[in-house]
Order: sequence, then C-alpha cells, then structure tokens
Amino acid sequence: MVISAKMKDPKIWRSILRGLFKITTVDEKAKTMIEKKIEDYTDEDFEKLEEHDRALSTITMVLSPEIAQGFREYTSAKDLWEALIEVFEGSEDMRQSRQDLLRKKFNLFNHVLGESLEVQLQRFITLTTEMSTTGINLSRSEINKKLLNSLPRNWDMNVAVIKQTRDPSSLTLAEVMATIKACDMDDKQREINHVNSTLLRI
Repeated sequence: MVISAKMKDPKIWRSILRGLFKITTVDEKAKTMIEKKIEDYTDEDFEKLEEHDRALSTITMVLSPEIAQGFREYTSAKDLWEALIEVFEGSEDMRQSRQDLLRKKFNLFNHVLGESLEVQLQRFITLTTEMSTTGINLSRSEINKKLLNSLPRNWDMNVAVIKQTRDPSSLTLAEVMATIKACDMDDKQREINHVNSTLLRI
C-alpha cells in the first residue's frame, strides 16, 4: 500500500502492529492486573498512548476524505490498518487471483499492431511494476527476454544483435529500454539519411 511507504518512524509502525492497549498496573490487594487510573500515569505511559495517537493520525491523514469517511468507526491504528488492507488489497485468495491474472498478462504481453514503441515500453513498465507490488518477483533475464521477444517483427535484427552483444541476465530493465531506444533512434536516423540521399539524387 502507498501508506506503508510513508511509514518511516519505527515507533509508529510498532504501535500499529501492537494495536490499542490499556495501561495496567498490579492491584496489590487482589494480586491482579487492573486498568491504571489516568492520574497515576507515568511519562512513559503517556508516551505510549501518544505513539498510538500519532500512528492513527498518520494513517488517517494520508487517506482521502471520501475514503476516511468510510473508516471512521476504527479508533485503533491496528484495526484501521487491517481494515484498509482487507478492502484495498483483498483476502489471500483475492491476492492470489490477482497474481495469477498478472502472470497471465505477462506471458501474453506482446506488441499491439499500430502502437508506438514508447507506448509499448510504458505498458511493460506498468505491468512489471504492478507485478512487483503484488509480490511477484521475476529474474532480470525473464523480464528482459520477455520485453525483447515482444517487440515488433521488424525489430528481429536489432533484437538478435542486442542478445548477442548484451547479456539480458546482467542488465536492468532500464538499461534494456535505453538500448532499445538507442536502436530506435539509429533506425530513424538511417531512414532520414536514406530519404535525404534519395532527394539529393533527384
């Protein structure tokens, strides 16, 4: 979730995981734990409560007003966090189904007739990013080979050269895309040179 990226304070994160709790003390007479009266709170007790309040505020502040309205019933940072995960990330079955769908989209990914190279690359970035955020981890080789093999048929020569001169398993996706764009610029420049050469002969 986007919220987790904003959770940089370890105390707040621990408070979310721990959840709301009561400040207790020992009843010396009954030898049992009882809830401590607020007038008996120590500075440490107040600090624990303030940590929880900060955790709850941190979550609610990053929610849009429309979303926050639907979760007003939650007064515990832990309960709110778990409710948000359930709603926006779904159950384990839902997450598994989403992963299966993304894997299928990855396996079927290919060039769409008429689309530009830039659009195809952006589609691939979006897909691989979504896969990563849902817990699907692919090797560099799998990702890079899939992208290269999905390029249009007129790219066959460039793809063969890239595979022969560069090791897909050692390159990042950004490096492969930079190589593809460089080849595309070279092809366009050669086409311009060819047109100019033809015009000069005329």
